[in-house]
Amino acid sequence: MNSSITEILYVTREIAWLPWAVQYFFLIGLSVGCFLLSLPGLALGRAEWMKPGRLALIGALTCGLVAPVALLADLHQPGRFLNFYLHPQATSWMSWGAFFIPLYLAGLLVYAWAALYRCAGGTAVKAAALVTGLGAALVMLYTGVEVMVVAARPLWHSPFVPLQFAATALAGSIGLVLVFNRILGGGDPGAEVALNRTLARTLAAVLAIGVLWMLLALSGFSNTHSQALAQVASSPSWQLTAVWAVTATLVPLVLAWKRPAGTGVLTGLIAIHSAWMFRWTIFIGGQDIPKTGAGFYDYHLPLGPEGLLGIVGTAGLWLAVLILLTSVLPRSNPAKGV
Repeated sequence: MNSSITEILYVTREIAWLPWAVQYFFLIGLSVGCFLLSLPGLALGRAEWMKPGRLALIGALTCGLVAPVALLADLHQPGRFLNFYLHPQATSWMSWGAFFIPLYLAGLLVYAWAALYRCAGGTAVKAAALVTGLGAALVMLYTGVEVMVVAARPLWHSPFVPLQFAATALAGSIGLVLVFNRILGGGDPGAEVALNRTLARTLAAVLAIGVLWMLLALSGFSNTHSQALAQVASSPSWQLTAVWAVTATLVPLVLAWKRPAGTGVLTGLIAIHSAWMFRWTIFIGGQDIPKTGAGFYDYHLPLGPEGLLGIVGTAGLWLAVLILLTSVLPRSNPAKGV
């Protein structure tokens, strides 16, 4: 009787979503979050949120204008973006995103013009805010769902992913405005306290979403969540990542709530860092987990345009846009003369 051995070999595959994708999801999330933060002051006319609202608008514009550059870079050939319009796919969330992004950015530019040159809380600002809000909601929906629909990766295939993207984006945007408040806003103590209080509540939501994910994974009610936990639970690097995630959420939460005055830069920087690292962990770390087979792939950050240089270049472009916008945008509302 003859017998044979069938040996199955698995090969290491290159990651599909590069650090450019991390930059895009990070920046577009900050932009949408900053837009939402601008609404109480600029769209609703609440005086105590007027200054934070203007700083948030700067964050929304700078991050929103740079985010598509990172997205085009991740496509490797910018011309590929045209295919979304030449050959739209109704079943593809990425294809829908090609329409949602221009809607949001066009609305944001109109909203910024109305907020800066019209009466805050006026009809024009509110109308522009409604259109931009629709675009923002669609952008946040597609950026979360296009990751969630990947059933082959249990870590991604969860309704908690879009929720956590939204929550961490808002936390990161609050952190950005806190830093802006110190650098561009003269360190307004009232704005710092209000922003830190809002940050604490947002980080509490981030923590709650993480706890719910963990409880569902441990309960066994969802095979997908249990499988995702089983894939990473025994990994020392993922265990360290979990400790980092909890620490990076709890530390700014406690500081922002207990000492809202004087800690804005620290809590802000940690919140920005956490928002970026969450996306890095989900995208790059998630692709380190093989779809089939055991163990993990090893990813080493390249030094060139598809790695460290791309990250630094995106940050440099954002800084250049920030300098340009803060140089040309009015520090007061010309229409009101204040």
